[in-house]
Amino acid sequence: MRRKIVAGNWKMNTTPAEGVELLKGVAALKNTVPADVELIVGVPFTHLCSVKNEAAQAGIAVSAQNCADHESGAYTGEVSAGMIASLGAQYVILGHSERREYYGETSETLNKKMALAYGQGLAPIYCVGEKLDEREAGKHFDVVRAQIEEVVFQLTPEQFGKLVIAYEPVWAIGTGKTATADQAQEIHAFIRGVLAEKFGAEAAAKTPILYGGSCKPGNAAEIFGKADVDGGLIGGASLVAADFIAIAKAF
Repeated sequence: MRRKIVAGNWKMNTTPAEGVELLKGVAALKNTVPADVELIVGVPFTHLCSVKNEAAQAGIAVSAQNCADHESGAYTGEVSAGMIASLGAQYVILGHSERREYYGETSETLNKKMALAYGQGLAPIYCVGEKLDEREAGKHFDVVRAQIEEVVFQLTPEQFGKLVIAYEPVWAIGTGKTATADQAQEIHAFIRGVLAEKFGAEAAAKTPILYGGSCKPGNAAEIFGKADVDGGLIGGASLVAADFIAIAKAF
C-alpha cells in the first residue's frame, strides 16, 4: 500500500498568528480523518517556528514551500535547507509551477535544491506539470517526462525512496478548471511508468503521486479514487480548515 497524503500549500497567505489559528483548526478536526492519511501543511518561511509545536502535537507534518540553491553565504533574502530543517520541518516543496514561471527556476537550479534538501534530511515534494498551451498541443507527456528525467533521474535509489511527486496541471491552478479524474489517472499512471524506467517497477509502485490542480471537497473523492492518485497538493482549499479536512476525508 502506498502512503496517502494530503498536503496544503498555503502559498503567500496568512500572518504567522493567522497561520497558527488555521493550524489549530486543522488539528481540531484531524481525528475525523482516516488514520492512514498523512496531513502536511506547507507554510511560509515566517510560520515555520510558530506552527511546529501545534503541528507536532497533532501529528501533522510541516513543509516549507521552497529553499535556496546554496548552502549558505551572501545570498540576501534567501532561506537555506539547513535553516528550514533546524526549525523542525520535514518536507520542502520544490519545482512548483509558480517558482518555475515567476522566478525562472530551471532543472539545473532544482537539482541543486534537491541535493541540499536531502543533505538536511528534508523530503522533497517535487512538482511537475504542463501549461495550457502544452496540453492543447499534445506535449504534456513530453513536458512531464523532461521534468522527471532532468531532476528525479539524478537521484540515488535511497533518495528516490523518500520522494513525493506532485502532478499539477498548471492550467488548472487558480483558474477554477480541473483535470477530470480520468485525465489525472492517465498522467499519474504515465508518471509512474517513467519512474519505473529508472528505478524499477517495485520502487515506482511505492512512490506517492499527488494531484495538484484545483482539488476541492466536491471533486476529491472521484480523483482520489483513481488507482495511481495517492492524494493531493491543495492550494486555496487548504486555507479553510474544514475544506482541507473534507478533502482528506475523501479517501
